[in-house]
Amino acid sequence: MSGKTTKVAIYAALTGNGLIALTKFFASAYTGSSAMFSEAIHSVVDTGNQILLLYGIKQSEKPADKTHPFGYGMEIYFWSFVVAILLFGLGAGVSIYEGISKIQHPHPVTDPLINYMVIGFALFFETIAFSFAYRELGKTKGSQGLIKAIRASKDPTIFTVLFEDFAALLGLVVAGLAIYLGEVLNLPILDGIASVIIGLILAVTASCLAFECKGLLCGEAASEQIVAEIENIIKGESDVLHINEILTMHLGPQDILLNISLDFKDAMSSGNVEATISELEAHIKNRFPEIKRVFIEAQSWMAQEKE
Repeated sequence: MSGKTTKVAIYAALTGNGLIALTKFFASAYTGSSAMFSEAIHSVVDTGNQILLLYGIKQSEKPADKTHPFGYGMEIYFWSFVVAILLFGLGAGVSIYEGISKIQHPHPVTDPLINYMVIGFALFFETIAFSFAYRELGKTKGSQGLIKAIRASKDPTIFTVLFEDFAALLGLVVAGLAIYLGEVLNLPILDGIASVIIGLILAVTASCLAFECKGLLCGEAASEQIVAEIENIIKGESDVLHINEILTMHLGPQDILLNISLDFKDAMSSGNVEATISELEAHIKNRFPEIKRVFIEAQSWMAQEKE
């Protein structure tokens, strides 16, 4: 997935959340709805998160230097993790606090029609933003299910936006139902309960994001399909007796580090070994442009087994 298409989904979410946050704050101030205030905070946090993701993408594109010889690709993983922390700390924390305060001191929501209009407006824009993110994920998920595709994805910007927009849609539905039922049943406490539920939705979303980003920060391997194809490329080289080890690690969504240990034929000269290594490296990089660095070690199978 290219950086350009990734940014399209983020810009779509950023624009939608910015506009939605303004309308939610207006509705909350005008009607006194805690659920709507929680939704406004949610949209503000999401807007800030999209800005952080764009910053993370920009930082990850910096070229390698002496202090970071493998580049800055993992910056995007770090900033995605920061997004999860902010979503949990600010979004969930403020929503739950506001909800508990409303439960302790309930008061009716005035002019709920304003809230319904804002919720409808927000649902429209959140659905568009969600569809952008889902479409980008769909370009790489193939026949995999949605959950499996998210678990396998190495691009946190896409599944972060997807998670946030899905949480936003759930929150809007909860807020709408609470305002409606609170008015019909004359139970203003439902508005506070909805705010707490929205906070819990954000907490669960943030936890899922943090879990996914943790795996990437700790160094996830390339997909099994990529590793299997690398193995087939090596097996096609007649001068290789045995594949001792294939190690991969994502340094970024489109940046894979590859380390290979091979046992070559004993009769080969050092020049032939070097030529074979160069051919393998060129073949692998041509097949997988996302593999930026390849390190191939010549080592006997028996020596590698003893390590």
